[in-house]
Amino acid sequence: MDSFHYTFAALRGVQAGREYYVAMVPLKLLPRLLQFDSQDMPPELRAQRVLNRARIPAITRYIVEHPKDYVFSAITASIDGEVTFVPVENQGVKRNMGQLTVPLSADLIVNDGQHRRAAIEEALREQPDLGDETISVVFFMDAGLIRSQQLFADLNTHAVRASASIGILYDFRTPLAQVARRAAAEVPAFKGMTEMERSSIANRSLKLFTLSGIYYATGALLRKRADDEISLQESQIAIDYWKALCDVIPEWHERVMRSTSSLELRRDYITFHSVTLHALGMVGADLIATYPRNWQEHLTQLRTLDWHRTNRLWEGRAMVGGQLSKARAQIVRTASAIKQVLELPLSPEEARLEQLPIGSIDVSEDELLETEI
Repeated sequence: MDSFHYTFAALRGVQAGREYYVAMVPLKLLPRLLQFDSQDMPPELRAQRVLNRARIPAITRYIVEHPKDYVFSAITASIDGEVTFVPVENQGVKRNMGQLTVPLSADLIVNDGQHRRAAIEEALREQPDLGDETISVVFFMDAGLIRSQQLFADLNTHAVRASASIGILYDFRTPLAQVARRAAAEVPAFKGMTEMERSSIANRSLKLFTLSGIYYATGALLRKRADDEISLQESQIAIDYWKALCDVIPEWHERVMRSTSSLELRRDYITFHSVTLHALGMVGADLIATYPRNWQEHLTQLRTLDWHRTNRLWEGRAMVGGQLSKARAQIVRTASAIKQVLELPLSPEEARLEQLPIGSIDVSEDELLETEI
């Protein structure tokens, strides 16, 4: 089999005294070139975690639905076999530019990017014409499983996932992200008071809301997911709703926000936290559906609601044991309390949770909101 091989345009580099190569690999070759460890192997005999197939459809849709502007970072793989690198020139800059030859008999294992590789394989079944496009693959030389496992550990130990807020800030493809950014720029309570990069707020920060909190709350308000289309009318309804809340929640008045420190506002009130923001989004969806023509008039009933953390109404709802909770059950129960003030009927889920004694919900096992409190 050594007479059969793949040849790729590649660059040569050196890390930790070892040569490695960055090659441009056609997408159609990726499934054949890079194999997975057996998923049935015990973890100590694998060089990679088990493939989570639930992640693959979303990545596949991303490729198929955006064939003109999808983008992927490099895949990292280990090669156990004799490879040959032929440089363009023997000296100068071009001595590290050339062709990499990989024999078919070599064993190649994915160290980082197994879900990208699997999604590309699925996407090629739907759009075979993508096969001639390329993805960069970083090849490390490895003559055994131990280094492959260490590569996986090293690549993931220092990897830091970008915050939800900055992902939303830079996302110009998702309609819901566009509405969230617009709300942060136009709604008086949010304008200038929204943390755009982080999904949590430091104690000394001057900010009061997070962009990710506004994003998920607006999704609940419009009953939209990330990829759903949002009309201009729906977008305007969201802006109008958040603006209307600025008039009925006393703490959201500009004069109050400017005269009180952000730390005190977040310390004393639940209205500046994502759990309540999300609940207000859920309430807004039902309010607008029930009173599409005059929902603003009904919203004025919230002017008398006490949003202090010390209000016992919020214990077992936004608060659990005196601490804010972002569990879904707590968001739903917070929404239920607000809906009852607005005299809105409860959904079956809300009614069921209202029947449970305070403190009976196991928050640790409940579904958590994706944003920080």
